[in-house]
Amino acid sequence: MSPILLRKPYLFWFMIGALVYIPFLGASHLFDWDEINFAESAREMIKTGDYLSVQINFMPFWEKPPLFIWLQALSFQFFGTFTDTAWTSMEFAARFPNALIGIATLLILYRIGTTHFSSKMGHLWAFSYLAAITPHVYASSGIIDPLFNLLIFLGIYHLVLSYWENFAIKELLISAIFIGLALLTKGPVALLIWGLCALTYVVLNPKEWSRLLAWLKALTWVSIIAILFFISWYGIIALKFGSGIISDFFAYQIRLLTTGDAGHGQPFYYHALVLLFGCFPISIWAISPLISRKSEVNLATLQERDLSVWFRILFWVVLILFSLVKTKIVHYSSMCWIPLSFFSARVLCDWETGLGTWKKWYSIGLLVIGLLFSFILSLIPYIGTHSFEFIPLIQDKFVQGNLQAPVYWSGFEILIGIGFALAIIYWIARKGAVSSKRIYGLMISGIAIIMLYMALVVPKIEGYTQATVIDFYESKVGQNVYIETVGFKSFAHLLYFQKLSASPDGETLLRIQRVDRPTYFIMKNDVDDAMKYHPNITFMKEENGFLFFKHK
Repeated sequence: MSPILLRKPYLFWFMIGALVYIPFLGASHLFDWDEINFAESAREMIKTGDYLSVQINFMPFWEKPPLFIWLQALSFQFFGTFTDTAWTSMEFAARFPNALIGIATLLILYRIGTTHFSSKMGHLWAFSYLAAITPHVYASSGIIDPLFNLLIFLGIYHLVLSYWENFAIKELLISAIFIGLALLTKGPVALLIWGLCALTYVVLNPKEWSRLLAWLKALTWVSIIAILFFISWYGIIALKFGSGIISDFFAYQIRLLTTGDAGHGQPFYYHALVLLFGCFPISIWAISPLISRKSEVNLATLQERDLSVWFRILFWVVLILFSLVKTKIVHYSSMCWIPLSFFSARVLCDWETGLGTWKKWYSIGLLVIGLLFSFILSLIPYIGTHSFEFIPLIQDKFVQGNLQAPVYWSGFEILIGIGFALAIIYWIARKGAVSSKRIYGLMISGIAIIMLYMALVVPKIEGYTQATVIDFYESKVGQNVYIETVGFKSFAHLLYFQKLSASPDGETLLRIQRVDRPTYFIMKNDVDDAMKYHPNITFMKEENGFLFFKHK
């Protein structure tokens, strides 16, 4: 074992996290919608000097609270973004907070694992989280969820600590603060997950029914304190913009739970598949203790068993809740990543200490899912290098146009997926019993493969999907013009054109006979003819699935 791992474990995980999460933060433009949405709100905070309000297009944006956006605004200012003295890219600055949150998550998981189990368990928990694909990707993104998940997890953890000490006030207060901050990050789902976990624990433990009054009292006080964080900000916003903003916010939350919003109505099993593939390879062996409690006989203390129960409840509450709601997006089940990595570490720790065995179906699962995943990694660059052969096979006119983008492929990108397949075969399928060193070798290989993919392939994918319009927006920065999209939702024109003030939307400008400055419209090539042939606009060009028009 590395000397630094033994003597300075926190420094070790800080360095490893920085090495994995930070290097390629600026490799591609921010992606529409979410990444650009949050970064644009942070930019508008800086531009207007109004750090209390969350805005989009310089109008109140009530869908998200401000905490993560404050962190992005702070990052933009630290790196000098949007000034002539900027010392890194806007994309790097927008994603940097999540890299720090990812590093903090590794340190926290190591600490909790070491405190309540063993140093080995702490290291394996952090390593499991680092090796899973989607936590890795999101820690290098500008998405809210990594912060949201960490705050909810810490709220539940401190609730558990309080329960062990007969509902100690200090731990309850810390739990309330973390849940309150989570409410200020993404909204009331934080309190819902926290409360459902606590109530599920009580329901599944009949011995706790006699203490139901104590439970309800503790949960009520935590909820009140946490909600104060939420209503303190929304109350101020309501005074500024009117109470309608609060009703709009809750209507939006209800719509997400009850309808397939934004085309994200997926089947019930969607999130189970997302976790199986997205948290590869740890998802393969973490399944067993998530389903069965047999392995808990290996845990030495009641606290260890109790934590295991709480984390299992957290996993299943989140998975079932977001499998039931109508809107299904990849990161909705992301709260499962932390308990999933815990049970991965449990399996690996038991195996290393001789308390568990490596099951044959683990190896089969790694080979089947891993090779399928490797095929997908290779298929994307293959399609890129043979795009004109695939265009006739695609029915979607817009995607056909996207694939005509002049993206350069060296031809070597396909080797990333092939290399991952060879690594899986080498570590899992070669002769001899599967050892822990072979599994750790596979996990390290996966980390390296994802880093390569994010550096070399993801920017090329972005080259097809949005680089064409972003180049156009950036070419107009500083000019006194209007740029608006028509027929599709986007935030990219706000951020990459660096819009300076509010203006009418595209449909409104389209209907105006005379405008006070040059006005450009962006549409997709599958837009309705009524928009495409509107009498107030002149066609400029079609490029890679996008249509460019100018107001007459």
